[in-house]
Amino acid sequence: MLIKLAENRKAYHDYFIIDKFEAGIVLTGTEMKSLRRRRLNLKDSYGNIRNGEIFLDGVHISPFEEGNIHNHDPLRSRKLLLHKKEIMRLIGKIKEEGLTLVPLSFYINDNGKVKVEIALAKGKKLYDKRDVLAKKEAARQIDRAMKDNRNSM
Repeated sequence: MLIKLAENRKAYHDYFIIDKFEAGIVLTGTEMKSLRRRRLNLKDSYGNIRNGEIFLDGVHISPFEEGNIHNHDPLRSRKLLLHKKEIMRLIGKIKEEGLTLVPLSFYINDNGKVKVEIALAKGKKLYDKRDVLAKKEAARQIDRAMKDNRNSM
């Protein structure tokens, strides 16, 4: 049973999602306690490549209230744990095609480990966002019309 901690809905609005991956993440003890209380924000977060490793930047995990002076920095970079082949593939795609790494969600899996769903994504232009919203609105109106027809019979 997965326990979903947070979801980055803005990523689906701002990016075309091309491919998804599951990654582990290196955390400290107080970060884990804050995550269990769902005290995190993924809004402006992204994946970054440093020295052949992938780090997650911009994820805000609130400090643990009952923590002491050894509490964590809320915006520190956190290392993602992936297989070397996956890392090399991601690095190649990012450099060749100009894609971005975006975290989609944080969750706790069956083993009690915190996992991050990251995605290779391509940024949407403003007209792409408008087009998607127009399609959603049209689908919503069609559904309403169908529902009204069923109710009137």
